[in-house]
Amino acid sequence: MNNPTDFKKTLEVIDGMKIAKIGNYKKWEKIIKKIKKEQSLNFGELEYYTNMTRIYKDSGITSRSKIYHIKLSEQDKKPPCKICGIDSLYYCNMNDQYFCTVHIVGHDKNEF
Repeated sequence: MNNPTDFKKTLEVIDGMKIAKIGNYKKWEKIIKKIKKEQSLNFGELEYYTNMTRIYKDSGITSRSKIYHIKLSEQDKKPPCKICGIDSLYYCNMNDQYFCTVHIVGHDKNEF
């Protein structure tokens, strides 16, 4: 995959999660250190990042009981990621698009 990752945006998302006390602080710190050193995240770290509850700016969609990103099962068809074209692992039902593990977070302007 040759698409550049927006590291600044990724760090902003993680900082927002830390401030909101969402997730494990030590895991976030480990991920931040790797990003700042431009090291690759392992699959577990990527999965942790993408599986966290999304917080949205628009108050009409802040309910945590709603699930907007659905992880595809092994049996599901895997269309290409909307951004990079590799096999998708997630479906976003807000905009009816498929994304890979890297691009599921941050693809929507309503996410922070």
